[in-house]
Amino acid sequence: MPSSRRAAVPNAEAASTPGMRILKKYPNRRLYDTQTSSYITLADVKRMVLDGTEFEVRDAKSGEDLTRSILLQIILEEESGGLPMFSTSMLSQIIRFYGHAMQGMMGATLEKNLQAFTEMQNRFAEQARGLYDPAKLSPELWTQFVSGQNPLMQNLMGSYLEQSKAVFEKMQAQMSEQIEKAGSLFPGFPPGRSK
Repeated sequence: MPSSRRAAVPNAEAASTPGMRILKKYPNRRLYDTQTSSYITLADVKRMVLDGTEFEVRDAKSGEDLTRSILLQIILEEESGGLPMFSTSMLSQIIRFYGHAMQGMMGATLEKNLQAFTEMQNRFAEQARGLYDPAKLSPELWTQFVSGQNPLMQNLMGSYLEQSKAVFEKMQAQMSEQIEKAGSLFPGFPPGRSK
């Protein structure tokens, strides 16, 4: 890291958002929680994510933000732990978008779909409150519970699909608009366009 960058970020606290919980990562791969003044593990960080705790992971020496890499480590551990969420095909497709012109749009689309899915899950949980104990709900029990709720699930999935369709249509409209703008700047773009 260049020294000018290091001078701009002398320590992790200086670069962080006020009130944000700061975790420092040391060269020996240990994570230090500045709030509790103790070393923590990736399992502790995962617990913070599940609890909705806002935090940043910073390199203890340079102050570089390492939050994304730590979250990716947690995902890697979860994926190799028995019940993976991503298929090989899905991971391959995601990798193909890196360096592609649509990379940014793909990330935004995935994020919006995940938000829509989370909203659907929250609505379902509210409607089903009192029917089950969330603390005892394993993935297997969740599958059994959901399979017994066909009309409710159809309504929720229909809502989710409508939201996904709206996001996709908006993305298509944005792409068309960008292509039209590019066409006015560069005659003959896109290829096959008549002048």
